[in-house]
Amino acid sequence: MCFPQIILNAFKQQKQVHLKSSQADLVTETDLRVETILKSAIRDKYPVHRFIGEESVAAGECVELTDSPTWIIDPIDGTANFVHRFPFVAISIAFTVNKQVKAPMEFGIVYSCVEDKLFYAQKGRGAFLNGEPLNASGQEGGITCEPDSDDDDEVRWQGLSGLCCIPDDMLCVCFSVRALGTAAVDMCQVATGGADAYYHIGMHCWDIAASSIIVQEAGGVVMDTDGSPFDMMSRRVIAASSTAVANRISQVIQAFPCRRDDEDQCRCICGGKGVNSV
Repeated sequence: MCFPQIILNAFKQQKQVHLKSSQADLVTETDLRVETILKSAIRDKYPVHRFIGEESVAAGECVELTDSPTWIIDPIDGTANFVHRFPFVAISIAFTVNKQVKAPMEFGIVYSCVEDKLFYAQKGRGAFLNGEPLNASGQEGGITCEPDSDDDDEVRWQGLSGLCCIPDDMLCVCFSVRALGTAAVDMCQVATGGADAYYHIGMHCWDIAASSIIVQEAGGVVMDTDGSPFDMMSRRVIAASSTAVANRISQVIQAFPCRRDDEDQCRCICGGKGVNSV
């Protein structure tokens, strides 16, 4: 059985849910099983390749990027969605060599399982969704951000600010807000042109490595939230339709301190011990 089918079969079933670093940081037996299968299949063909996998790191493996070919794997991006049967759940796989933390990955794959949407890109060869070329919108003015559909500007302004913590300086150019609950798929929306920007502070390299090259190969821009070049280990990212949009966001974001993924290379982040059935 292929690993996407494992996820789909488990999607509607009762799940044993474990807590890792917080009440919102979840893992299921399916996360663990899919990562094990993926790593085993790749290792059989490429025995000297290295891995950075979300669940392996949670169990104490090192986050270490070397010159060796390295696969960066999130077996289920959107585990909270998976647990609550919200249909945005993705497998994210990136491949990198020579410590590529800032340059584009060699290739990236994001598969949105329930939607049956396969996003993929290879460096210098473009980005695709189910075989069709992807192109970012190229938007440089107003950006797409929609918890509130009220036509009154003042009501919309207050609703967006209160619900989404969007800086006031951005609200005047923000048409609507969308959040799917999976960083990988959210970033891929920028590659499709369905969204003009995405930013996040606090995710991990396995959440954004694959989608970063998909956005770039679709003509979009990826950078750090402070406007510096993208570094997947920094745990900060802006993905945007254009440099103008990315720069505008970087100028108004109020960043907060966030430990790099590679700062403490060998650590266990599985602090929680609770187990729940959902």
